[in-house]
Amino acid sequence: MKTRQAPAKDRPTEDQPAWKRTLYTIIFESDTPAGKAFDVGLLIAIFLSVTVVMLESVKPIQAAHGQLLRTLEWIFTGLFTLEYIARLLSVRRPWHYAWSFYGVVDLLAILPSFINLFTAANYVMVIRVLRLLRVFRVLKLAHFLEESDTLITALRASRRKIMVFVFTVLALVFVMGTLMYLVEGETNGFTSIPQGVYWAIVTLTTVGYGDITPQTVLGRFIASVIMIMGYGIIAVPTGIFSMELRQAARSKEARVCANCETVEADRGARFCRRCGKPYTDGRSEA
Repeated sequence: MKTRQAPAKDRPTEDQPAWKRTLYTIIFESDTPAGKAFDVGLLIAIFLSVTVVMLESVKPIQAAHGQLLRTLEWIFTGLFTLEYIARLLSVRRPWHYAWSFYGVVDLLAILPSFINLFTAANYVMVIRVLRLLRVFRVLKLAHFLEESDTLITALRASRRKIMVFVFTVLALVFVMGTLMYLVEGETNGFTSIPQGVYWAIVTLTTVGYGDITPQTVLGRFIASVIMIMGYGIIAVPTGIFSMELRQAARSKEARVCANCETVEADRGARFCRRCGKPYTDGRSEA
């Protein structure tokens, strides 16, 4: 298991205290027994903490073991607070980490419990919302996603194609929803065009709640066409993302020539195919 590392520019320099470099190695890397133990302990704490939050929402369990659950909650809050402080102390630029995605997630894991201390008791709904925010602790599992960079790269590369696909689907459901409103009418439950669009979305995505169903022969024919189209449409974004994911994986494994910056996808190549210089061990950042 390997945790998500902080950017290299946040790594403590040699002129900084040794304890800071050691703390960084334990928290952000997993190459040492201490780092692996930290990762395993954090993973267990996240699962147990989310379990406590879920059990607290069950009224019979809360009534019988409310005090125990609150005690466990504060124990986990204390652990995550110490972890958050340790992360800020170990990086070279604490504010940069605090405003990063992982820093915000770490803060959301502890902030609701402390806000509850200063929230008036009559604001019941606010307290409930703050308690639900503790479920954000599950996002701390993102620290353990070794291949998250590849996934993010694939999503960014495919966003334009997926946007075109989404707009196409929206146009399709608006046309089909309007058509079903004209064919079926209010007597069969299609009381408005938005109602018809809702039905088209539910049918196209193969969800099929069944709260609105066509009654005429033409309406059922149109519904059958939309259902068949739905099976094909579902596969489109999957194919787009899979293609970009493979491309991102190949780019991550590619080698780059230090002399002419030619990218070579073959990791077994020893020399640059353009200038003949030997490849370094570094990987491209593409």
